[in-house]
Amino acid sequence: MNDGIRRTYNSAEFGSSVGFQAETVHNPTVNINADASPEEKYKVGVRHLENGVPSRARDVFNDVMAHGHDNAEVRFHWVLAMLSARSYHDLGTEDRKRLHQAAGLVKTYAESEWKEALQTAFALLAAVGGAGGETGRVLERLQALPPTRRDAILHHFDLVLTGGLKDSLWAQSRAQAEAERFGNDRVHRVWAYFEPDPIGPRAQEPRPSTGAAARAAFPLQAGVFVLVMAFLYILALAADPAAAVVELLVSLGAGLTAARFGPQWWYEEHRLKAKANELRIPHPGSPAASDGFTNQVRHSFEYYFSHRAPAGFDPRTWLRHTDQVRGALVAEIALLYREKRVGVDRLNWLIRHLAEDTRDRHNSGTLSDQRHRNRTPGTSKVLCVTALVALGVTSVMLLGTVASGGGGGSPFLLALLAGACGVWSGRRAAASWLRARGEERRMAEETREYQEQLAARQAAYDNWKSFLDTTRPTELEMETWLTCDKRLLVDEALRHYQLSWRDLITHTILMTPARPYKRGRVKGGPWRYSRYSFRLFLVTQDGVREIGTEFDFTDAKRENEQRSNYRFDALSSVQVTERTRVGYDLELVLTNGPARNIRVKDADSHQLAPDENAEEIAEINLDSAGFIHTFRLLEGIAADGKGWLERNDPGSLPPFDATD
Repeated sequence: MNDGIRRTYNSAEFGSSVGFQAETVHNPTVNINADASPEEKYKVGVRHLENGVPSRARDVFNDVMAHGHDNAEVRFHWVLAMLSARSYHDLGTEDRKRLHQAAGLVKTYAESEWKEALQTAFALLAAVGGAGGETGRVLERLQALPPTRRDAILHHFDLVLTGGLKDSLWAQSRAQAEAERFGNDRVHRVWAYFEPDPIGPRAQEPRPSTGAAARAAFPLQAGVFVLVMAFLYILALAADPAAAVVELLVSLGAGLTAARFGPQWWYEEHRLKAKANELRIPHPGSPAASDGFTNQVRHSFEYYFSHRAPAGFDPRTWLRHTDQVRGALVAEIALLYREKRVGVDRLNWLIRHLAEDTRDRHNSGTLSDQRHRNRTPGTSKVLCVTALVALGVTSVMLLGTVASGGGGGSPFLLALLAGACGVWSGRRAAASWLRARGEERRMAEETREYQEQLAARQAAYDNWKSFLDTTRPTELEMETWLTCDKRLLVDEALRHYQLSWRDLITHTILMTPARPYKRGRVKGGPWRYSRYSFRLFLVTQDGVREIGTEFDFTDAKRENEQRSNYRFDALSSVQVTERTRVGYDLELVLTNGPARNIRVKDADSHQLAPDENAEEIAEINLDSAGFIHTFRLLEGIAADGKGWLERNDPGSLPPFDATD
């Protein structure tokens, strides 16, 4: 439900305030079973790498190789994972040592296309370090690789390749990004990634039957009534047989008529009152209706009802017309789903279905069918009341017949006592009979309604979930689109500043969430956002050029762009603050301006699954945001100033031996 959301921007000094509208965690698409073979684990590691989680891919590949699954294909992806989202300067001594050892193992692998790809990757790394031979020959080998492996190297070596190497490859990378940026129907599918998994359908179950006690009491009450009335008619027959027979026949006819039409009238009257009591909800302004969940359900119903009004109704008129129906549905849904951690966003599919069902029933003329069906025709009520009146008059006449027979006061007193007992037992027997039959009918109707509602809602749920599963982008698609966006942002910045890759020492992109946003992730994966704030840092001999822009991930539109330039000695300090309940903040302090606080990541401990490690997930998110490389870069510049250039000039890289 995105309509009507007010967007707030904080663009001053690349403002870092971050809020969120919705978030969701999908079931994992990448998972490792405890008893998985090394080959199966390797495939999972490849998916982690493709999905933009190189840190986890490195762990998987290390485990796989430790268990003996080591060949050119595994080593190729391990090298990509080692260098993905990292520059060569980011590698520690142990990482470089392992890369050198891996380069020495290449000759032991069997000849294959994977070995050639691995050799080319090491040749590129050697060319960056200054000891790998001619650049032209390396580029020829790279171009000769199959497209998928060549593109993988270009993507994961993005921060490693610099200068002439990057210049030679940039046109191809840019063209590929432009071609893939909106591929696979991005604009019409991204929304589904942030849509929460719907909660399953529920319907109001039938209330337990209360007719057992009535059924148990009815035989005794009916038996007393029959005995008392038999005694009364015996007295009447003794007094005046002819009159007693007529009165008996009239009583039987009136009783049968009341029994025929009375239950329907009684049931519908009580059923309508019970329904009204069940569906009555507090007035929106009352304290009982002001809890958050019920209010959210009510607002969602109002939203979908107003957007699904039948032809000829404007939204406000339709809301007034369906006020009672909508109120009943709000009460039902709030009751069915009132439990911890069930957000209304997971119920919107059901509320939308109910709004559409109400509109369709109105269009077909059946919106009031239930209420009309529950109304008894007037003739039934008239016949039942007439029969009861006749039965009462006949009973009085029966007493008169007994009294007219003479024989003293005892028979008449006995008749009065029998009549009073008959009225009491008959009323109790009739009430028990009506309640027992009514409960049987109610249970049958409610069971049928429950099954019909649940079946309809299950069908709507299956359709919506199937549509979501079909529409929702994969992690690989999300990562591909994000990579294209970053690549084209860099290209635009280079064009704006009229720079080539030969002019750059290095670069980095920090991606943070931009308000307002939705976020989603797969279990074990990084958060992805509907809106980003990109900060691109281009480091040249003259200083740092910074470009910040807010970015809508759905259509790749950018806004609120800002640029700033500063010398190396202008960056005085960089520090990170971790707040458990808030997230990570990066503070960037310049000598000629106020400190800038950048919210790098929001807290997410409440969104973790029980088997997820908070520190591991935090590292994955920071790595995915480009934070680790950005922080090391800015921290080094802030510490060394101009001296940072001497240590980080591409020509100062230690040589890397990549002998074939």
